[in-house]
Amino acid sequence: MTNTLFVLNGPNLNMLGLREPGIYGSTTLNDIRDMCLEKAASMGWTVDFRQSNHEGVLIDWIHEAREKSRGIIINPAAYTHTSVALQDAIRAVSLPVIEVHLSNIHARESFRHHSYVSPAALGVICGLNAKGYTVAIEALVEHLEKSQA
Repeated sequence: MTNTLFVLNGPNLNMLGLREPGIYGSTTLNDIRDMCLEKAASMGWTVDFRQSNHEGVLIDWIHEAREKSRGIIINPAAYTHTSVALQDAIRAVSLPVIEVHLSNIHARESFRHHSYVSPAALGVICGLNAKGYTVAIEALVEHLEKSQA
C-alpha cells in the first residue's frame, strides 16, 4: 500500500474563512489542504483531502480508506458530538485515526465537550487552529513508521 493518509473534514468546514472567524480564523479549507499536502510531501507521504456536509459520505470515505490509505485524520466538526455511526465506521476499518479540531472544544459550549469519535481515535488535537492538521500528519506518520519497523 502506498504512503497515503486520508484527511476527512465534516460539515460546514467548507465555510472556513467566512464562518465565525473569531472562533475559526481566516484560514480557508483550501489553505489547510495546501498545508497538509506540503507537510505530507516533505515526509514522503501523500494526502487524499476531502470535505462533506453529509454523514453517510464521511462513513463511505472511512470505509474506502481501509483499502486506499494507511491512516485517517478527521475533523468531524459537529458530527463529533452526535455521530455514533462515525465511531462505528472508524472501529470497523481498524486504521489509526487522529481527531482534529480547529478550536478548543473543551473551552466552548458544554455540548461540544463530548466526542463520539475520541474513544476510537489514536489521539485528539484541538485548539491549534490550522496547525493542528500538520501536527496530526507528523504524529500519524511517526506512529505508522514506528509500527512498521
